[in-house]
Amino acid sequence: QVQLVESGGGLVQAGGSLRLSCAASNIIFSIKTMAWYRQAPGKQRERVASITSGGTTNYDDSVKGRFTISRDNAKNTVALQMNSLKADDTAVYYCAVFNTRYGFPDHWGQGTQVTVSS
Repeated sequence: QVQLVESGGGLVQAGGSLRLSCAASNIIFSIKTMAWYRQAPGKQRERVASITSGGTTNYDDSVKGRFTISRDNAKNTVALQMNSLKADDTAVYYCAVFNTRYGFPDHWGQGTQVTVSS
């Protein structure tokens, strides 16, 4: 069974930084597109960033220039470096394996809370 375990969430002041990490197991990680999603209270889950097996990245406009997604295929991990955080970034962040054939995630992590105080 595929397992995705996120870590690195927490409370930070506006303008600060956090780094999220996701460890994947029971998966051929190197061939998968990985993504980070977030869900704020009362809002739909939205994709924040993704990275293909070849390292091509894509970002939502709301985080471009502030967030960076990266992957380490040797360690089966994907990270999300978040800088210049805003109160609007407050959400539960989820790691996901993205199915490029069908256009939606196949597997989800349990989520990690990020709270940005203004």
